[in-house]
Amino acid sequence: MSTAGTRPVDLGALSDELLGDAAAQNALRAAHTLPHPVDGLRQTVIALIGGQQLAEHESPGPATLLVLRGRVRLVAGDDEIALRAHQIAPIPHRRHSLQADEDSVVLLSVAVGQRTPAAD
Repeated sequence: MSTAGTRPVDLGALSDELLGDAAAQNALRAAHTLPHPVDGLRQTVIALIGGQQLAEHESPGPATLLVLRGRVRLVAGDDEIALRAHQIAPIPHRRHSLQADEDSVVLLSVAVGQRTPAAD
């Protein structure tokens, strides 16, 4: 059995790295999509410097947001969910934004459509 892509990821070290990258970039954010051997799942670690946001965008489909560090707000219309480290919430199935109240790192997990094998 191949172990490519199945090595553990140190989310603490990755969080440190991404926060450093975010602080050094004009956008004040950084992200890294994790290698994942499972079809149907995409996971991205996102770092945002306090006061920054991911502007309103469409829902990625069935998804959850886990806060690894900091405090964020998930805003969808008039609804707002405040999350702090070690809390998880579903992503609303409508346009939403993500706002960092302080330097924060989140893990976005998205269920994506299964790949269909190519026809012969």
